[in-house]
Amino acid sequence: MAKRDYYKVLEVPRDACAEDIKRAYRRKALLFHPDRNPGDREAEEKFKEAAEAYSVLCDSSKRTVYDRFGHEGLRGEGFAGFEGFDASVFDEFQDILGSFFGFSFSDFFGGGRRPRRRTGRPGRDLALELVITLEEAWKGTEREVSLSRSETCPACRGSGLKPGASKEVCSACAGRGQIRTQQGFFTISRTCPQCGGEGEVITDPCPECGGEGRIRTKKAVHLRIPAGIDDGTRLRLSGEGEAGDRGAPRGDLYVLVRLLPHEHFERRGNDLYCQVSVSFAQAALGVVLELPGLEDRLQVKIPPGTNSGEVIRLKNKGMKDVRSQRAGDLFVRVQVLTPQKLSREEKDVLKSLASLKGESLDGTVRAGLDRLKDVVH
Repeated sequence: MAKRDYYKVLEVPRDACAEDIKRAYRRKALLFHPDRNPGDREAEEKFKEAAEAYSVLCDSSKRTVYDRFGHEGLRGEGFAGFEGFDASVFDEFQDILGSFFGFSFSDFFGGGRRPRRRTGRPGRDLALELVITLEEAWKGTEREVSLSRSETCPACRGSGLKPGASKEVCSACAGRGQIRTQQGFFTISRTCPQCGGEGEVITDPCPECGGEGRIRTKKAVHLRIPAGIDDGTRLRLSGEGEAGDRGAPRGDLYVLVRLLPHEHFERRGNDLYCQVSVSFAQAALGVVLELPGLEDRLQVKIPPGTNSGEVIRLKNKGMKDVRSQRAGDLFVRVQVLTPQKLSREEKDVLKSLASLKGESLDGTVRAGLDRLKDVVH
């Protein structure tokens, strides 16, 4: 029987773009899929015909040959129709092709690759949250935490077998690890449900782990938290997660670091911020303050004439960067306190000061406005 024109099979014009061809094939595949048309040989042939047409028109080089020389040109290039194309071009259609059976469309077409037996699964990753103080982040710290995790069974060393026992060949798949069934024109290979693809089964399991090869236990893990670590940093400890299956590698442990709020200091990146209060006299005349730092005591010089809200910068007194170890800065905001209750003598002193500076305290005082840039910063 002569082959139909591939463009007519998919019902697309000869200048159709790749997306139009893909959509047209999807419609045909859904319409004529064997599972939707059980026992319908005509639908089966149309499904195969549409698959063959798409395998050519989705390939730019094959499409060029077909457009110039037709089916004869493809045969000259060694293309053998439905039985000869590379089924991997259908991998993006798992939703309408593989979903009926549960695996790759490429598995349906004649043999292909030999199925591999299932290897051991790597262990699961674990995660925990560690809360530390800003002081601990400043200098680094060490912690020991207790984890509940799976470990390789010491009795069977992960094999799942009772000591001295051995596995037996799976009776369901005869040791192949897969079971093949015929459905329409498809030969379907499935992972054997009895042995899970191993080809062997445990008939005499280890009494300690019940054949799992792993047991649940408590494990102490030592954590080293580097100096300068910031809130929200995630540390990865390789090989400290769950034990793998049948000798597969262990998972990892991820530690999410959280910093407690500090009473006096606020951290922004590697910089620290704090606030100090000084009296009017200290702000006017200047003073040297001693502050409690995160590790040592710090001295901050308040220059004479400091206004409330001014910020003094202490270089390299902030947090160290975890990678470069370069330190940030400490920013000290000065708040000038206004006394609330004054004695008669204190009031007289302030009045004398105001008089010396030519400042009026009686009646309504006309005030000028400062420049905005001097106020807003």
